[in-house]
Amino acid sequence: MLVKTINAILAVVAGVGGALLLFWVLNRLAELLPGRWEAWLKPYLYIGPAFLAICLYLIYPAIQTVNYSFANADSTAYVGVENYTSLLGSPGFRSTLVNTLLWIVIVPAATIGLGLGIAVLADRLKPRAEKLAKTAVFMPMAISAVGAGTIWRFVYAANPPGEPQIGLQNAIVTGLGMEPVNWLQISQFKFNSLELMVMLLWAQVGFAMVLLSAAIKSVPAETLEAARIDGAGEFHIFRKVIVPQIRGTIITVFVTVTIGVMKLFDIVYVMTNGDFDTNVIGVQFFNELFTNFHNGRAAAIVVMLMIAIVPIMIYQVRQFRAEEAGR
Repeated sequence: MLVKTINAILAVVAGVGGALLLFWVLNRLAELLPGRWEAWLKPYLYIGPAFLAICLYLIYPAIQTVNYSFANADSTAYVGVENYTSLLGSPGFRSTLVNTLLWIVIVPAATIGLGLGIAVLADRLKPRAEKLAKTAVFMPMAISAVGAGTIWRFVYAANPPGEPQIGLQNAIVTGLGMEPVNWLQISQFKFNSLELMVMLLWAQVGFAMVLLSAAIKSVPAETLEAARIDGAGEFHIFRKVIVPQIRGTIITVFVTVTIGVMKLFDIVYVMTNGDFDTNVIGVQFFNELFTNFHNGRAAAIVVMLMIAIVPIMIYQVRQFRAEEAGR
């Protein structure tokens, strides 16, 4: 434990110290130039390391991934679009796409709805009670997805009939005189996927609540008073006055959660590994790369995921620019 702590401290010190040293050296080099050249070159020296890191760790791997998506399993020969056609022609992969789409449709909308509702209700509490309520709701954000999956495995755990049930849901079911249920194996109507979504909602609602609560508190009190003077009820004030004024925050949270859901991996991997018709595209990628050892299909999955995420990111950037222009 002591060795790990020392290594962590050394890593932080070396990382921060190395960055400071790098920029100090670049600044000194710029100061050696004549005044006009120094003013022109210094900004590029400061953004140069970040730009090189983006090229090395983001742009280059993205280009290589696209290249490998047209190659065979061990990336030794090109096979054209065979990886894409084999994936899209597979019933299992199409089911994975449906599951992923279901997550995208349900989880962001439910996160916004629950987060907004909790934010509104918490803001009506006394300050001390509000802090406690928000802390309790936000606390799951501090738990890693693997840790959260371990916790929720106990919630859904099922032992054979007649044995003690350590799972919360089955303890309740057997307490009511019924037989235990293997909750995560019920694939009808995507029931097991919905139960996995509950776990993600438990972890994400706190994030939405904090941002939306801050946005609600920033709504000018004058607009609320004017609406009350005009005879509007609290529900209409919320729907017609508050929500339009926090629309930018709602969109930001929605897009952020959507992108996170599209990249979902750890929750499904820990809970079911994609079995029982719960697979999502992140788990499919992992299995193609590390179980099937097929680099080409794994790269094709990543490319399809990038293509799906890019329009959402473009929309978010445009929305952010529109908000900045309106200020």
